Order: sequence, then structure tokens, then C-alpha cells
Amino acid sequence: MYYPEEIIEEIRQKNDIVDVISGYVRMQKKGASYFGLCPFHNEKTSSFSVSPHKQMYYCFGCGAGGNVFTFIMNYENYSFSEAVKMLADRAGVPLPELEYNEEMKKKESRRSALLEINKEAAKYFFYQLRDKHGQAGYEYLKKRQLKEETIKSFGLGYSNKTSNDLYLYLKNKGYSDELLKAAGLVSFSEKIGMCDKFWNRVMFPIQDINHRVIGFGGRVMGDGEPKYLNSPETEIFDKSRNLYGLNFARTSRKGNMILCEGYMDVIALHQAGFQQAVASLGTAFTSGQANLLRRYTEQVLLSYDSDGAGTKAALRAIGILKEVGLTGKVINLEPYKDPDEFIKNLGKEAFEKRMDEAENSFFFELRILQRDYDLTDPEGKTKFHNEIAKRLCSFTEEVERENYIEAVAERYHIGFENLRKLVYSHAARTGLVKEQVRPKSGIQSRERKEDSGMKAQKLLFTWLIEEPKAYPIVKKYIVTSDFTREIYVKVAERLFSQLEEGTMNPAGIISMFTDEAEQREVADLFNTKLEAVETEQDKEKAFRDIIIRVKEYSYEYHLARMGSDVTALDKVIAGKRALEELKKAHISLK
Repeated sequence: MYYPEEIIEEIRQKNDIVDVISGYVRMQKKGASYFGLCPFHNEKTSSFSVSPHKQMYYCFGCGAGGNVFTFIMNYENYSFSEAVKMLADRAGVPLPELEYNEEMKKKESRRSALLEINKEAAKYFFYQLRDKHGQAGYEYLKKRQLKEETIKSFGLGYSNKTSNDLYLYLKNKGYSDELLKAAGLVSFSEKIGMCDKFWNRVMFPIQDINHRVIGFGGRVMGDGEPKYLNSPETEIFDKSRNLYGLNFARTSRKGNMILCEGYMDVIALHQAGFQQAVASLGTAFTSGQANLLRRYTEQVLLSYDSDGAGTKAALRAIGILKEVGLTGKVINLEPYKDPDEFIKNLGKEAFEKRMDEAENSFFFELRILQRDYDLTDPEGKTKFHNEIAKRLCSFTEEVERENYIEAVAERYHIGFENLRKLVYSHAARTGLVKEQVRPKSGIQSRERKEDSGMKAQKLLFTWLIEEPKAYPIVKKYIVTSDFTREIYVKVAERLFSQLEEGTMNPAGIISMFTDEAEQREVADLFNTKLEAVETEQDKEKAFRDIIIRVKEYSYEYHLARMGSDVTALDKVIAGKRALEELKKAHISLK
């Protein structure tokens, strides 16, 4: 939803960034800023800085930065509007009512009702587990060595042996049969009428990232079938776009996610201290779930069952992770079947060791592939090597491919050049890989100029934030159109406007952008590292060099894109004239 800029700014001003971040990060004051360990990457020294003056944070280690909205979006994984709502509630700022048409009102009301029904069902199951009827379920969980705190944290429950007690409970709450069926909790049988979907099962509430119950999984007590039963897909439950345990794992900040197969594996790992564990929801791992994981991590550790089915599922998951750009590694659980069994027998420290030793996913694939070939037979060995070459062609980046060729050659005792020739021979036949064309020196030179030009623009923004008194000098030579990226132009327009009025509000400028990545980029503009200078003369020279480089790059940029546009020609001519004047001018900061 769009909120007026005045309300956004009011909310930001009433949520002091130091107060808000102090609720998440332990910080100490050093000079004018506060420092602590960055919550967005693992570190041992405090590189996370929060500036009360700028009302901004910035990590000099990983580059994370922004204002109070950015922090909440990044830490809580909220959208901009969700962050606005949270901080508005915190500050007691009323937000304008959403204007829904009738269709939207009905849809929102129905979603709210389905969430309420699931919440009531979860409460009912939770109560039944502690009732005499739920003794079998409670004993099962205790036998699995779950602590009371863990049972409560995951909201585990029990569905009775009777066929319609949940239906009667919810019906008594005033919910219609149609809504109860839409929630996936009851169904109609011609023999007994309306009946519960779950009965005689330990219940696992499935929550979305905001801790709202959207579905259930149930493990049967005894020998009934199916062993595990899950809620059907509903208007609020999409199995392919949710993960069990993600509501806890998303804030674990462990630098990775552990992907499991079952609910109990996730719970056992969380109980042992591995809060980054998640699992798919009774279905095969999907690209939607992989993209969901990508929002929180770059590395996924697969902790699937060590049996044949688990290995097959791991191989499939590896491919899906690759497709979305995630790094996958495989945890070896042998001689035990699953993470739950492993931890019960060998403990937390042993599992941590296995995590550290997790196998590169490509080598895992080759190790499983090797089982299909007799390496004592020359023909079998040749076929295996050809299959390796085929798979090495999947690496599209030349550097990565060459690194893997070298590593594989060493591991399987194949001559590096022999394997390399085999890879490119296979690639030539299939068209899978082409030799990378190396850029000519002119292209590299242009890229270096672009890097230099963009850095100068960033340095100029930071200089103006640190020393706004320099603005009267800057505006003599630099206009907003001298910036060469759209986002930079928008920032320059707002910043220059503020400085004209004698004010400066960098945190407010960040709020102009609702995308977290854009907010982070703008924060980076205001936190580019300025070179230390010893004398006032050196400082003036550095400042002058930055202005000249910005103007010079602006001229080169517009000249390269001029074409036959007469207006653009006028700009280029004016830019050339201004650049020549600037190079002759004396710039003083006094």
C-alpha cells in the first residue's frame, strides 16, 4: 500500500534508529556513533555502525545499510508497507484506512476467517495433547525426547480418536461448514456427515513467516495409514511457497539454512540449538521454496535421510538450488538415518562437525554417480570420466569450470589437461560450452573508467552528507543530470533541494524508496569511505578531483549516448564547456 510521504517521515522521526536497533543488537557508543556486531553477517569485531545524527546504520564489513525502515525490512524480512505498519504501531502513529472495494473486502474477510479457524484449531489440538485423551500423543513426543519448552514453542498438539470433535468445537464457535471445509480441517462423508480430517494424530501446526497458522501436519498414532497426513492446499496455504520452521529460522542469522525432510528433524535440530533448520511440507522440494530460502541465505546444507530415497531427494534438491543461485552442500549422517537419530546418538557437537565437513554438492553428485560404474574396468572407468566431463560442462563461467576441472582431476587421478580436453571436446560436440572470449584492452579500459566515474559520484554524495557547507561550491559546477544512474539522479534531486533550503535529511531520502535493495544502495552512497588527508590543501585537492571526475565522467557518458539527438548535443557541448572551466578554476573549502 502507498502511504503519504509526510506520514512515512513522521513514523521515521518517532522511531529513533538507536532505540529501535538496540532492541536487536547490543551496541556501545564510540564517539558520535554506536557500534556492535552486525546482525546480517557473522563477525567477531564490531563493524556495524549506527549514527544518531544521520539516523542511519551501515556495516563496514558486509555493506548492509539504510534507515530504520531498511533495518526492519532486512531483519524481519518485511515488505516496506509491513515495516511501516510495525513502526507506526510502535510509535502510536495512526495509519490511513485501506480503501477496499466490495470484492476486496470479501476476500480479505474470508482470509481473516480462515486464519482465525486455523488458530482456534491449533489451540484446540494443543489443549487435547494435555488432556487424558491425548496421553498417547504426549507419550510419543516424550519418547522422542522432546522437552516441554520445545513442545510449547512449536505448538504441538493432538487430534482425538473421535471423528468430529474438532468440527463440533469450531461449529460451536460460529463458523460455517463451507468455511471449515475451505480451511481443510473437515470434510463431508455420506456415512457420517461432517467429519474431521485429522484424528488420532500428533499435530504439527504449520506457520507462515509471521507466525500465523496456515495448515497442519499430523503423524498417526499406531499403524494407521498414511503415516503423515497434511492439510490440503487452501486459499491461505500454498505448500510450494512455505517451509516448516521458517518462522523461527529466518531470524537465526547463522549464515546458512539446514534443509530437512521431516517435521521431527526440524524440531530436533531446533531443540539442539540449530534454529536455522527448515523442511518442505510433505511434498518434494520446489523452486518456490528455494526462492524463499534465497531471501535469507546464500548457502543451504542438505540434511536428508541417508537412505536411497533421501539420496535421490538430495540430488533433486541440489539441482533446484543451483537454478536459483544458491550454494548447496550435503551433510553426511551415516551411520544414522536422519538428523533426529544422529543427534540422539552422537550429540550436538558431532552434528556441528558434520556441518563443517559438509560435502560440496557437485562432488556429492559424482560420488553417487560413481556407484553406477566399475572403475576397475577400463571401459567402465572411461564411461565414468566421460560422464564427469559432461557434468563439468554445466558450469557456464570459465573460471569456475576450470577450478572444478582441476579439483576433479586431482580427486579422481585424471590428468588435468586430459580432463580439460575431454570437457571441451564434449562441449564442442554438444554446444554446451563455448570458450570464453576475453575482452580487448579497450573494453577493460572503459570498464575501469565507469568504475572510477561511479565511485566519484558516490564520494561526492558522502562528502555532502559529511560536510554540507561544501554544497555552495558543488552547485557551481555539478547539476543533477551529471549523475549517470537513475537512482543517483533521484537522490541528487532530493539532496540538492534539501541543501538549498538549509536542511539535510539522509534517512528521509532513503524512505523515498520502498525496495530494500534500493534503500541499501542509497545508504551506501552516504557511507562511501573518504580518504584520510593530513592538510587543508590536500583536502581541497581531493575535493576538487572528485568534482572534476564527476563532471568528466558525465561528459563522457552523455557523449557516448548522444546519437542524433539535438537536445543531447546541446547538453554535451554545455558539459564540455563547463568541464574546461572547472579544470581552470580554483576551489576553496573556506
